[in-house]
Amino acid sequence: MKNLVVSDIHANLEAFKNVLEKSGNFDAVWCLGDIVGYGPDPNACINLLRTLPNLSCVLGNHDAAILGDMDVRLFNQEARSSIDWQRTHISIENLSYLKNLPEKINLPGCLLVHGSPRYPLWEYILDPFVARANFDHFIENFCFVGHSHQGLIARWDPSREKMDWNSNVNGNMYKMKPRMILNPGSVGQPRDNDRRASYGIFDEELMSWEIFRVDYSFETTQQKINDLKLPGKNAQRLAGGW
Repeated sequence: MKNLVVSDIHANLEAFKNVLEKSGNFDAVWCLGDIVGYGPDPNACINLLRTLPNLSCVLGNHDAAILGDMDVRLFNQEARSSIDWQRTHISIENLSYLKNLPEKINLPGCLLVHGSPRYPLWEYILDPFVARANFDHFIENFCFVGHSHQGLIARWDPSREKMDWNSNVNGNMYKMKPRMILNPGSVGQPRDNDRRASYGIFDEELMSWEIFRVDYSFETTQQKINDLKLPGKNAQRLAGGW
């Protein structure tokens, strides 16, 4: 089984379509949440996601905010403005889809969450200390997370009581070894100073993990954001990956 792992699409249709075009053949899709938020195409992104084979998708914090299940005061001004706009433009069908997404999905040997296994919707795993604490909150060999918009591999080796931490993971293939926390980066709003859309491939036959980056027409997404009079910052950051 070859699994396409995506996260933080953030209503960026151009980025999402290019990821699907460039990712080749895959058997299943794992989406780690935040389909909506920030970008101009929430309905189109949800509609496209729902057509993909063997889809497993968890709820993200922006998805929860669109539903009214998370206080928007927790978000910055640009995120709040986008959430307010998307709440009035998302279809009833897609709202129902988001409402039925779980916070966690347990698959054989793998856990899918948006933020962290400890706090699925909101906690960022951005340093080894937070990662180490989270290894105590799941029993599977591998946990896939999003939320930070940055690629990551963290491995805890209890025999050595040592954390292996690698946040510079683009373009390298890694052999999977229990136990790991892995982040594929963001499709729709990367934050690692690389504007290219980011996604991961988990090959269960080879037991390998690789993060890929693909170019897309970010200018088209920027123009859509500006035409809809959504926050300019949401458009600007796409050019620099911040």
